Amino acid sequence: MPALIPGVSRRNAEGPVPAHLQVLLVTAIAGAGLMSGLLLAFSLVVMRALRELPPEHGMFAMQRINVLIVTPLFLLLFLGTAAACLVLLGIAWRGLPAEGGWLLLVGSASYLLGPLGVTVAFNIPLNNALGMAPRGQAATAWPAYVKAWLRWNHLRTALGLGATVLLTLALSVGV
Repeated sequence: MPALIPGVSRRNAEGPVPAHLQVLLVTAIAGAGLMSGLLLAFSLVVMRALRELPPEHGMFAMQRINVLIVTPLFLLLFLGTAAACLVLLGIAWRGLPAEGGWLLLVGSASYLLGPLGVTVAFNIPLNNALGMAPRGQAATAWPAYVKAWLRWNHLRTALGLGATVLLTLALSVGV
């Protein structure tokens, strides 16, 4: 079976890594990378731009972003990557201590805990609360939201980047 990356061996203890596992792993790497990049863009640019607006305008813009981002393509990327990582986590758990198994396990868990877990546990509840905040409270609600939201966004971005790196390393050692 040809390697996905020329010059990188695709062998583990049992022989060649099955093509479907390679495809699943590359899918998870691409998804984790894309999600981490999106989250990083929010930390570096989007939230900074929104903070420079008057509070009621920044709050309204973020409320719209929170509605508009939920599209089939976004959900496919976000949840599809989580599904791929969940399958890879199970494969890694069953296959330990195979070469690259720990990389696969920790990389998959990093995505599930970071971009997925932090989003569900912290960012979505913050978004929901912001969506229900009256415009008259923007001067106090918006700065508090931005501070809390960014703290959790930085964490999920870092965990997503870690997942991307670890999954890529798992691919490079042939899982």
